[in-house]
Amino acid sequence: METTQQIELFRRQYFQLVDPKQLHFPHTDVLKLPQVQEDLYSRFFSESKISFLPPARYRFRVLKALIDVLQEAFHDPEEDEISDSLTACFADLVAQPPMSDIDLAQQKSYVTYTTPIQSSEAPSITTLEARSVLASSGNTGARTWEAALRLGGYLFSDAGRHHVAGKNILELGAGTGFLSILCAKYLDARFVLATDGSGEVVDSIQSNLYLNGLEGAGNIQADVLKWGHAIVGGMGEGQEEARHYMLILGADITYDEASIPALVSTLQELFMRHEGIKALISATLRNEDTLKTFTDACSSNGFHVERLQIPLVKEENQIGFFFPTSTPILIFMITRREMEVDPWSASSASESS
Repeated sequence: METTQQIELFRRQYFQLVDPKQLHFPHTDVLKLPQVQEDLYSRFFSESKISFLPPARYRFRVLKALIDVLQEAFHDPEEDEISDSLTACFADLVAQPPMSDIDLAQQKSYVTYTTPIQSSEAPSITTLEARSVLASSGNTGARTWEAALRLGGYLFSDAGRHHVAGKNILELGAGTGFLSILCAKYLDARFVLATDGSGEVVDSIQSNLYLNGLEGAGNIQADVLKWGHAIVGGMGEGQEEARHYMLILGADITYDEASIPALVSTLQELFMRHEGIKALISATLRNEDTLKTFTDACSSNGFHVERLQIPLVKEENQIGFFFPTSTPILIFMITRREMEVDPWSASSASESS
């Protein structure tokens, strides 16, 4: 891998806040170059030059790991040294007071997700989110989950773009709005409605629309939609009734067994309102029984559930939308099952008479 590609991969992982233990540091022969170290400081750590800087604790961990790598590679004390900029930056980070566990859990950070293509000009999405939220907590909409990154990678691929281009799309449990922003900004969606059951989460989506230059854009809106509640009136500034949706998106929305009946009820209503609509649901396989509850509920309510066979990019080969592959992430296509007509039914008999 060329020097520029090594640094670009490192940059993408760094601004997505990938665990420092999983970062692909450039080769030590590259890192030892004084001009490279100055470039790293300017592009990765300078508070005056970077708009969406990672949190101080993360910068400290990455810079410490970087310095450790450099020190292990040094052989000539007179020739090999760490730049003054990096050294001063590390000293400043060390001097910052530690945050409490509670503050760390509630801290929101800028996270930039770069699309998985080989280009220094690859498009990206930046969100403000709480990275320390756990899947078992009640505030799961505060971060972008791995299932969204897996589904986003598929939709961004040549094989997946056709699902989005020119379509009206509704996302359920949109969380940070990552998928909705991807579709509206880069995948030529006609219109995207990002929904969530929490008004606070919807407010956060609005903030993320602003971060990505979509505030006031005519092709994306965010609104509250509570699963299991009848869709009365209109969502998206009253345009729901007039707008025909063709695709539902959902990522990591099947993890809570208690919410599945309400979720399937909402899917039922949306499929009844919008003829020909389909759904793409991405699910991290944390609990097989919970996922089976969802797929069984879909089947018993007249849906056809198909697991898509999408090639998995191994972690060491990922170049954007980074996510761990240790836990399976499955993507399902859900469509309305064709109702079989009984030729001997009363309605059929009356139609033929």
